[in-house]
Amino acid sequence: MIISDNELESVLNARCASPHTFLGLHPCRMEGKKGLVARAFLRDAARCEVIRTAPSGEKRFPMERLAPEGFFEGFIPRYEKPFPYRLRVTDHQGEIRQIDDPYRFPPMMGASDLYLFSKGDDHRVYQKLGGHLRDLDGVSGAGFAVWAPNAKRVSVVGDFNNWDGRFHPMRTLGSSGVWELFVPGLKEGTHYKYEIITQQDHLLLKTDPFGVYFEPPPHNSAILYPLQDYRWEDEAWLEKRSAWNRCRVDPISIYEVHFASWKKVIEDGGRSFTYLEMARQLGDYVRKMGFTHVEFMPLAEHPFDGSWGYQVTGFYAPTNRFGPPNDFRKMVDILHRRGIGVIMDWVPAHFPKDTFALADFDGTHLYDHADPRKGHHQDWGTLIFNYGRREVSQFLVGNALSWFDRYHVDGLRVDAVASMLYLDYSREEGQWLPNQYGGRENIEAIDFIRKTNALVHKYYPGSLMIAEESTAWGGVTKPPEYGGLGFDFKWNMGWMHDTLYYFSKDSIHRKWHHNNLTFGMLYQFTENFISVFSHDEVVHGKGSMINKLAGGSITEKAQTLRALYGYMWAYPGKKCLFMGMEFGQSSEWRFNGSLDWHLCQYADHEGIRLLVRDLNRCYRSNPALFEQDDRPEGFRWVQCEDADSGILSFLRFGHNKGDTLLAVCHFTPVARSHHRIGVPFAGKWKEIINTNAWDYGGTGTGNLGEVHTTGQSWDHLPDSIEISLPGLTTLYFKWTSPE
Repeated sequence: MIISDNELESVLNARCASPHTFLGLHPCRMEGKKGLVARAFLRDAARCEVIRTAPSGEKRFPMERLAPEGFFEGFIPRYEKPFPYRLRVTDHQGEIRQIDDPYRFPPMMGASDLYLFSKGDDHRVYQKLGGHLRDLDGVSGAGFAVWAPNAKRVSVVGDFNNWDGRFHPMRTLGSSGVWELFVPGLKEGTHYKYEIITQQDHLLLKTDPFGVYFEPPPHNSAILYPLQDYRWEDEAWLEKRSAWNRCRVDPISIYEVHFASWKKVIEDGGRSFTYLEMARQLGDYVRKMGFTHVEFMPLAEHPFDGSWGYQVTGFYAPTNRFGPPNDFRKMVDILHRRGIGVIMDWVPAHFPKDTFALADFDGTHLYDHADPRKGHHQDWGTLIFNYGRREVSQFLVGNALSWFDRYHVDGLRVDAVASMLYLDYSREEGQWLPNQYGGRENIEAIDFIRKTNALVHKYYPGSLMIAEESTAWGGVTKPPEYGGLGFDFKWNMGWMHDTLYYFSKDSIHRKWHHNNLTFGMLYQFTENFISVFSHDEVVHGKGSMINKLAGGSITEKAQTLRALYGYMWAYPGKKCLFMGMEFGQSSEWRFNGSLDWHLCQYADHEGIRLLVRDLNRCYRSNPALFEQDDRPEGFRWVQCEDADSGILSFLRFGHNKGDTLLAVCHFTPVARSHHRIGVPFAGKWKEIINTNAWDYGGTGTGNLGEVHTTGQSWDHLPDSIEISLPGLTTLYFKWTSPE
């Protein structure tokens, strides 16, 4: 026996941090003779031989079993350098198989890879870490690499080795903290995890942070999957996107979707759609409704349905609930070919405490902060990423890039940005630690956000980065070189809350809250905004969108909602509407249910849906409604002080005079038959939207399609029109030609 007792014991008891030092072929001397020592540790092996194939024929070198667990050793004389070989293994039932030895292969990551990783500058880190089906030295198998710098030992375990950590221990690559191993013969569908021994000798079983496919709970194993086996057909879409001016040129109208509860397959037990089923049905619906983009609430892997996807355990993996990763790709592909962009909710603000995932990954607070004043999210009971740690920031930056790279998404809506920016977010005095300058800003998180946005825009021109940011932080959508965070858009949360507060009041009381509608214009052009009514407004007892609104009957509420949507689509900013709101769903959203599509058989609800469809069509065909969203030159109040009447009117301007549009919003039920409004140009003003139209469930009262200027100046404008203004109605007029 050449190996020492202590060395043998370390291998048998899976306490060896450098298994390649002992296993495989190594030069040695035995009784003064030069040669190679061969060692292998094999499950269920009674005999083992080293097989060397050469042009002159196959040579076999027997090995001695030194331990009943399956440890073999043998001396091969006259060979001084290791050679390619296989192992001929006979199991206890007498069956023979030939295998490639994992411990004969060189490291998969080179010095430059490890240098970039340790610096935190490997923007494609996901191509190296994780489990990847690949060929190495002409042998097919899977390469595994995981970052666990504080572990004593790491093994890859799975259904290929009976989940026994003794048989595939990984080697550590210097001071990088990366452990890796190539395992020959593994194929698609193999389940695996990492078995980690901590410095305290605790055994942990962890899933792959870079895994691309997972099995459902309770096991949550990562699954080897061939991401390279997909042929995209959306080249035309990507080419168009790369030349896209994100903020000014094109309209953006987003349909926010919770995948599992959009619609169910009733004839199949009420299950959710698969990715492929969703692609076709949702694609057809969104195109018909005129939305430009779909935004999916988080579809990265998560164990708990009730988190809606916001407590992620598999950041690099589309959830298995609706199909494998290539089906997710196919869904994006189909939506692109229907002319629909895809935005994903992305959650870099926190991660859950599930013991199989990132929490205490190598027995330490590897991805989060050890001090709960920085590392514990009090609102959600989750853990906060340590953005100042290079490898953690790299993990998240790479994750953002991977969704664009691997899955061709068109944008990320970044969740809970405010919680990342402020060290004292949702904390009382004494519950947080200031930064090095004594302030409340999370400097490391700010640097991470800026870096992510810059790299996304560098590698994927035309992509969208959207912030859900609920505070008055300045420069969210300004470039980092001007002190901003670098997002393209910010959800206009202030506008959303003020608007809903106004409409929750009975119409007779709205005059006391008129400033809720006008206040937003004081800051409207400080950022690039998206006007949004999101899922957050129809959960946790807040009621449905239509039932938030004051009014007695459902008909009056529907009329008010139509007027509100007309106001929203005319107001500056891109648009985002949560599913079900487009037809006035009556019940609060249920993540484990389905939208109440049957309501569309009723005129009030179907009328709302048809209006949203026509608002999208009007919006996309009228440049005044989107060309200058981010510039005050694109907007002018006409009447904004008539609180008693509940009337707002404003002009929207495009780059061309002929695109000018007037919006008149009336939020009390009293009809006004001769209401005068100032306009900038003489001539004919065509009524292009009337939320009180018959088709939408209204009374049909309006202006017979057009009005003409009177020659009388009004509202500090050179001319005016006199219109019939129904109650609870929004009207759009477009200047069409001079008289």
